[in-house]
Amino acid sequence: MSPERRRLLPLLGSHGGRSAMTCLYRCGNACSQPAPNTSDNPYFGRVLDQGLSRRSALRGAGAVVLGIGGAAASGAAAPAASAAPGPAHRPRPGLGFRPVSPTRADSVVLPEGYRHSVVVAWGDPVTPDAPPLDLSDFTGTAQAKQFGYNNDYVAVLPLPGTADRALLVCNHEYSNPELMFPDYTSLDVLTEEQVRGAVEASGMSVVEIERAGSGAWRLVRTGARRYNRRVTRFTTRFTVTGPAAGHRLLRTAEDPRGRTVWGTLANCAGGVTPWGTVLSGEENFNYCFSNGAEAPEELKAGLARYGVDVNTPMTTRGWSRVDERLDLAKHPHEAHRFGWVVEIDPYDPEAAPRKHTALGRIKHEGATVTIAPDGRAVVYMGDDDRFEYLYKFVSDGRYRPGRSAAARAHNRTLLESGSLYTAGFDASSPSEIDGSGELPSDGAFNGRGRWIPLIRDGRSQVAGMSEEEVLIFTRIAADRAGATKMDRPEDVETSPVTGKVYASLTNNSRRGAAGEPSPDEANPRAVNRHGHILEITEDDGDHTSEAFSWTLPIVCGDPADPSTYFLGCDKSLVSPISSPDNLTFDRQGNLWIATDSAYALNANDGLYATPLEGPDAGHVRQFLSAPVGAEVCGPYLTEDGRSLFAAIQHPGEVGGSTYENPASRWPYGSVPRPGVVAVWRPDGGRVGS
Repeated sequence: MSPERRRLLPLLGSHGGRSAMTCLYRCGNACSQPAPNTSDNPYFGRVLDQGLSRRSALRGAGAVVLGIGGAAASGAAAPAASAAPGPAHRPRPGLGFRPVSPTRADSVVLPEGYRHSVVVAWGDPVTPDAPPLDLSDFTGTAQAKQFGYNNDYVAVLPLPGTADRALLVCNHEYSNPELMFPDYTSLDVLTEEQVRGAVEASGMSVVEIERAGSGAWRLVRTGARRYNRRVTRFTTRFTVTGPAAGHRLLRTAEDPRGRTVWGTLANCAGGVTPWGTVLSGEENFNYCFSNGAEAPEELKAGLARYGVDVNTPMTTRGWSRVDERLDLAKHPHEAHRFGWVVEIDPYDPEAAPRKHTALGRIKHEGATVTIAPDGRAVVYMGDDDRFEYLYKFVSDGRYRPGRSAAARAHNRTLLESGSLYTAGFDASSPSEIDGSGELPSDGAFNGRGRWIPLIRDGRSQVAGMSEEEVLIFTRIAADRAGATKMDRPEDVETSPVTGKVYASLTNNSRRGAAGEPSPDEANPRAVNRHGHILEITEDDGDHTSEAFSWTLPIVCGDPADPSTYFLGCDKSLVSPISSPDNLTFDRQGNLWIATDSAYALNANDGLYATPLEGPDAGHVRQFLSAPVGAEVCGPYLTEDGRSLFAAIQHPGEVGGSTYENPASRWPYGSVPRPGVVAVWRPDGGRVGS
């Protein structure tokens, strides 16, 4: 064993590349527990009966995607650490940067010719009356006015009338007490105020940012800042919309009507709607609850299907100490009020955010909206857990273009009713997939599939379940419908050039294990440590279609591994990449991929980019390397392409890292502070070109 490998072992643990700290606080050690999906639905074979080719060639391109533009301005400030040359480089139109090499540096590393600055970090003021961050006197009251912890999804929306100001909207997924509090040894040593502060560190933030001087973006710290807002568990009341609003399973002693919920939890990725609001996905909410073993027996199967521990008192967070509603022995319906897509209007701080039941209740990674040719809004969603499913929502109503008050009011109703689908992919004989992930003789894995209706025309399509039950227990409905079990579906995005749909399947170390589903064509590798990208082409380029073609354009890992694939690109040119998570596109149609768990390749996580078409298709190259222990989240490119924003989540999150002795001191040389960076070229050029 090499000295380097021996040094890395404490960081790798047994969590498939993630640190033990990540697994504990993000998802309650889900990887070390049986998958919540115990359904025995077979691989989706019914499409074969319709005469669909298992490896049909993909043809055609979808309609151009509509969407709100980013801030019409270029990006931000201080020089990045210099980067050594990466893999061999072939400059092509579209992407012209020289990739950085994999590294373990405790800094943000960028290609030559780029700079970055920290726009906002944990503890920075959000509201004008926010106190400075003081970890010796950390309170929930203060944190509810400050930028939250572990920023994930990032959106940047233009402010009318100026090219130099914008609104930055950010999710805060979870917190790390070891890195937040001095002398931390266990949950028991935290005061109630510290626990309350950890709760308030989650949620969302909206802050005004401005471009200054050479183009650096920074937090606005003076003036009214009337858009600035924290959305937290204790301070923000949500309205519940859609068919399940008011259902008995959403009613509690505090909310007997089942139509209002305090706060949002475990916010992961999201999306910007064409009407200028922001969506946020509630993901690993299950770890926030305790005493599932004391919940009523008739609720336990539903709770367990969402990962709630119904056998022991689950105290991963210990948040029920300060929020009784998280104690399922006392408030067993409270868990049903999380796991939704939420929508906020950053331009109206007084507007109550909403939880949309029509989009179903899963562990939402995010939600991406596009407009179909007939004007209906279509939302693509992934359920981020092992062996979970992909979903699509199609609105009943139709989008009205324009920014008038009437158009916005109408469009804000589009996610309140519609049809909900889950994805099934065509079958193959298990003997044809050996689990190695090596490609079939006729090229990349590809085939046909269809969207299986769960709700259509306001009626349940799942036997034995009402419309409301399908929406509250969407996972169970998809089990019964026979959806295809996938390798952790995370972000789903649509190309602005072709309209094709791309989903990141992050990894699944249990694929092919004893008693677990075997590899299949859409998930072709056993013990899938590195993940892959799935491409869906809707029939006739219509996002409302119920049938599609699919392929795997990118199968991640070390390019030297024969199980990897990069659209046929010469793999000697490709950067090593593992565990694709968040995705975005630039206006040229290049795919940008943020990773989570690059430790599987003995390097820090990063941000990568690749063309998907043309002579350079599949030439994945690393653009950014994150600090030690950090994940790159929520990449967002502004409309003019001159600024790239990225969230640096959980710096220092590796085994043994503490407040007193952190593994990372990013960004300011003291305790690690998650934050959002902006990247730009001093020459004013387009990022990536």
